[in-house]
Amino acid sequence: MDHKSAFVAIVGRPSSGKSTFLNTVCKGKVAIVSSVPQTTRNTIRGIVTREDWQLVFVDTPGLHDSEKKLNLRLRDIALQQLADADLILYLVDTLRDTGKEEEYIINELLKFKGKLLVAANKTDHARANVAKVREFVEAHLPGMSVMEISALQAKGTDEVLAKLAEMAPLGPSYYPEDVYTDQEPVFRISEIVREKIFRNLKEEIPHAVFVEYENHHFQSDGTLVYAGYIVVERDSQKGIVIGAKGAMIKKVREEAEKELAEIFPYAVKLSLQVRVERDWKKNDKVLSNIIQ
Repeated sequence: MDHKSAFVAIVGRPSSGKSTFLNTVCKGKVAIVSSVPQTTRNTIRGIVTREDWQLVFVDTPGLHDSEKKLNLRLRDIALQQLADADLILYLVDTLRDTGKEEEYIINELLKFKGKLLVAANKTDHARANVAKVREFVEAHLPGMSVMEISALQAKGTDEVLAKLAEMAPLGPSYYPEDVYTDQEPVFRISEIVREKIFRNLKEEIPHAVFVEYENHHFQSDGTLVYAGYIVVERDSQKGIVIGAKGAMIKKVREEAEKELAEIFPYAVKLSLQVRVERDWKKNDKVLSNIIQ
């Protein structure tokens, strides 16, 4: 039997469910999930393997038009992934009105129509408006079909995988069948810590934080000890992340360690400090280091 494989870029507006879709189909925590837009800052790979095909998903940063330096760099990453990918999965949020952001994305996708699959996401919600999504897609991509899914509930996701596998070109498996992501452990740890910060402090620290890896080592009992910095832009933000008597950073650490224990076959112990780097979102050197 001929074997197929493809690199699939997942694209959509911020918070359209790209990371949730990736985690669902990979059956493991690949990408962090948050209601904060632009949570995904790096190219995240998730791998789904079956007997006669393998799909390597690339979760791109949420694509939208913006002139801010951080967002411009994120946009460039997303657009490059669209060009490089064998296939593109475009997720449209059925809970939000289509508008300028969605039009910007779909106009970028026009040149890739031959390798594009469109899915309307969050259809499990009572407010989902699939008809509006279909009208929007038909108006901009005439003749393009729209699949209906709920990434959160894993409804329709197997059908999307089957369709992508059908569209994929002949090719080998790039990863062993038991691998669902190619991320290094220290990167995954940093991302989980960042997710917990977003979930606990999304109102106070929306985009002003990143996690900087310092070092790691294994103890004699097999525990991985990870040391890193939570980097913010302002002294006031440092106090918020630490919290009264260290309560917030302790909560972030404990929540992250609990989830990491479910991801890795060994315990992870975190040593976290908070550091201020003023206006890091405007610093090209910092952005080059944290966005890849």
